[in-house]
Amino acid sequence: MTKTDRNAAASRFKHAKNLDDVDPQDFAWAVPIMRAGYAGRSLVYLVVAGVSLWSIFKGGEAEGTKSAMQALDGPVGLITIIAIAVGLFAYAVWRLIDSFWDLEAYGTSAKGIIARIGMVVTGVVHAAIGVIAITALGYASSGSQGQKLLSDFMQSTLGSWVVTIAGLLTVATGIYYFYKAISQNYRDHLQANHFTMHWNFLLRAGLAAQGAAVMIIGGLIAYSGLSSNSSGAGGLGTAFDWLKDQAFGNILVILLCIGLLGFALFCMVNAFYRIIPKAADPSVESMAYKVRQLAS
Repeated sequence: MTKTDRNAAASRFKHAKNLDDVDPQDFAWAVPIMRAGYAGRSLVYLVVAGVSLWSIFKGGEAEGTKSAMQALDGPVGLITIIAIAVGLFAYAVWRLIDSFWDLEAYGTSAKGIIARIGMVVTGVVHAAIGVIAITALGYASSGSQGQKLLSDFMQSTLGSWVVTIAGLLTVATGIYYFYKAISQNYRDHLQANHFTMHWNFLLRAGLAAQGAAVMIIGGLIAYSGLSSNSSGAGGLGTAFDWLKDQAFGNILVILLCIGLLGFALFCMVNAFYRIIPKAADPSVESMAYKVRQLAS
């Protein structure tokens, strides 16, 4: 890569550091892993939101991640769950290698290190969701034993504090999703094209919905830690149950499900159009770069 190319690449990624002497071909192998990971992540939210909306339409209730996957039956359902599991494990691997090789060029500043640690955490979380997908196939035991272990752990002072802190960190993650939706800093990572530039409002709505879901989950986890009651700790299923008990609960659940479909779209757009600074062609323009060009 020439000096001109390096300067061009750096100008397209506002946060990018250390792109000198980087040959995009050296990290081209990471791109398919990233794409598979985001596609798997998209499938999770598509299945959960889609199954939940269908269940509500038929007079039932919204489903959590595991229940939604277990609702898939027949050959198509089996293939879908396998694709989800493979995709989520690919996403976990992607976040780990992204952090280790600093493929998104965050650098080694305090802010960059925090971002890279966050990648590892999200990788571990999505590996756990991949395990849930395998559980839905019937290859693992039910979650009752895990619930009992959590309950026993939360009876101790240390356990209560650990769960409470985990809940507060989850709330902070939800707030960050809202921040991304408001600031639109994700545009620095997405290619500028007709779809991303004209349908950006859907991407923002999807991120905001994910932020709402994660904040509710985190709040319930934190409350469970403070009250030493494990029944409130859970994922999307618990969040749906809590929302349903509120005023206009069913409407809120439906709106959240529709929003999560938007987040599924956001993940799929990332699968197709996400830019990896250390593996990107210097001629590729990000949405943020295009917006700055149009504004100048």
